[in-house]
Amino acid sequence: MIYTYIFVMAGVTYLIRMLPLTFVKKKITNVRIRSFLYYIPYACLAAMTFPAILYATSSSIAAFCGFVVAVFMGLKRKSLIIVALSACTVVFIVERILEIL
Repeated sequence: MIYTYIFVMAGVTYLIRMLPLTFVKKKITNVRIRSFLYYIPYACLAAMTFPAILYATSSSIAAFCGFVVAVFMGLKRKSLIIVALSACTVVFIVERILEIL
């Protein structure tokens, strides 16, 4: 039964990637469609990452603090490693403070 699920998921993934390449032969010139397609990877990444941010910690307060710091550092144009380390550090510190309280 598990192999059926795996084959169905593989087929769906393949079709999603193959169909646009098959049916769209010429370059897309519509500005709105190109803009929509440009932002799809960012929207998918955000949709996968945001729930993980909220549920990866033992406290939603620590998760929110880490998220705020990550957004702030991202807006300051810091590198990805600096953003990630800053958010992780803040989550660690806030969780330790919440343990004491």
